[in-house]
Amino acid sequence: MNILEIPSISRIRRNHGLEHATIHILSRKSPKTPMAGHSDTGGFWLIGDLETNLIRQCAGEALQRMKNGEHKLAVHPNCGTNFVTAGMAGGLAGAAAMFGTRKWSEQVARLPLAISFATLALIFTQPFGFLLQEHVTTSGKPGAMEIVDVIPTRRGKFTAHRIITRG
Repeated sequence: MNILEIPSISRIRRNHGLEHATIHILSRKSPKTPMAGHSDTGGFWLIGDLETNLIRQCAGEALQRMKNGEHKLAVHPNCGTNFVTAGMAGGLAGAAAMFGTRKWSEQVARLPLAISFATLALIFTQPFGFLLQEHVTTSGKPGAMEIVDVIPTRRGKFTAHRIITRG
């Protein structure tokens, strides 16, 4: 069995894809509202000052559009997968530029090289983050998934919604 087909991993990937698709649609309807999400086996969280009914509507639309074949909605440019991929590549490239240096003066002398290597790594790995999302960390094929509930939570100025899924 493919590790990505293990039921709990598959559910997280499908929820992560629905989270991204929902954020895509919410971002068009509420373009100036900052938002973030986090997925797990039972659904996902949306963090941001958003109306519950709008989230319910956009999540439903996202799920329907994905079921109708819009699988690319599962990939989002601001996904943590992209940031982690870029950070790892940049860090490793910078470390490679410093390889073999022991003295502070040698490290300072190599700093422009480290910055150049890290910048090149960020440029070249950008498409890789999108590929990782599409094939590993998300799934644009929700299958029999359905949205069970959207539950608002508010603590002071902090607003979040729990979107519960099944299937």
